[in-house]
Amino acid sequence: MRVQSSAIQGSEIAVTAPGTDGPDGHRSGTLQAALGVTAFSLTFPATAWGLEGFGPWSLVAVRSALAAVVAGGCLLALRVPVPTRRHRAGLAVVAAGVVLGFPLLTTLALRTSTTAHAAVVVGLLPLTTALFSALRTGARPSRLFWGAALAGAAAVIAFTVQQSGGALTSADAYLFGALLICAAGYTEGGRLARVMPGWQVIGWALVLCLPLSLPGALVALSYEPARLSAHSVTGLLWVAVGSQFLGLVVWYRGMAAIGIPKASQLQLAQPLLTLVWSVLLLGERLTPAAPLTAAAVLVCIALTQRARG
Repeated sequence: MRVQSSAIQGSEIAVTAPGTDGPDGHRSGTLQAALGVTAFSLTFPATAWGLEGFGPWSLVAVRSALAAVVAGGCLLALRVPVPTRRHRAGLAVVAAGVVLGFPLLTTLALRTSTTAHAAVVVGLLPLTTALFSALRTGARPSRLFWGAALAGAAAVIAFTVQQSGGALTSADAYLFGALLICAAGYTEGGRLARVMPGWQVIGWALVLCLPLSLPGALVALSYEPARLSAHSVTGLLWVAVGSQFLGLVVWYRGMAAIGIPKASQLQLAQPLLTLVWSVLLLGERLTPAAPLTAAAVLVCIALTQRARG
C-alpha cells in the first residue's frame, strides 16, 4: 500500500490511506466498504455449503488457519514489521471478534437456522457497530444519522423476522452473541486502520490466531471427519479467503476513509444481498416484501451517508 501522507506521533506513524481526502477519497472509501459488504453477504450461504462437508468446529478452525496462511504469506513477502506493543491489544480484540467469535457463533447457529433467519444479526450489526464506535472513538453522529440508522435497522429486522415466520429459535443466543462481539471487532479494526493499512490489521489478527486455529483444525478434523464435495470445498475457500481476508481488507480500508459509523450503515444492505444469494445458491424462497424492504433500506443508506456527525 502506498503511503500518501504520514505524521510522526511519538514512535507511531499515522498512515492515511491513498485518496481518502476530498470527494474522490470519500467515493473510493464508500466503494471499498461496499465491496466488503458484498463479500460478507456471501458468508452465510458459503457457510451453509461448507457445513455440507465439514463439522462446525472444523469449518471455523480450518477457515481461520487457511486465511492466516494467506495473510501471513503476504506479510512475510512484503517484509511488514511486527506491530508495536501499543496496537497488540486492539489486534487481539479484532482477532477475538472477527476471526474467531463471529465465525464460530454464526456457524453454530446455522446448524439449525436458515440463512434468512441468521440475517437478522447482520441487520442489527450496523447500529451496534455505530454504538460501539461512539463509545470507543468518541464519534457523535447527528440525529438524522441515528434516525435513519434506526429506521433501516427496523426495516431489516421486520423483513428477516417475517422471512423466518416470526419465530425465534435456539440459535438466537449464538446470533446475538455474534452480533456484539463482531461489532467490537469491527470498531477496533476500523480504529487501527487509521494508523496502519487495513489489510495489515486483519492480516496480523489472523496470524495472532494461528497458534490456536492450526492445532484446533487438526483436533476438530479428527473428531469431525470432512466429506469433500464441490459445495463444501467452495464454501470453505470463500469463507477463508473471500470473507475472512479479502473482504475485511477492503472493509477496513473503507472504514478508515469514510468513518466507522457511515461505513457500518452500508451493511444495512447486507441481509438483503444474503437473501438474494440464498435464493440463487441455496434454493430458498423470498416473499414479495423483499423489493419494498430493499427500497426502504437504500433510502436509509442514502440518508446516513449524507448525515454529518
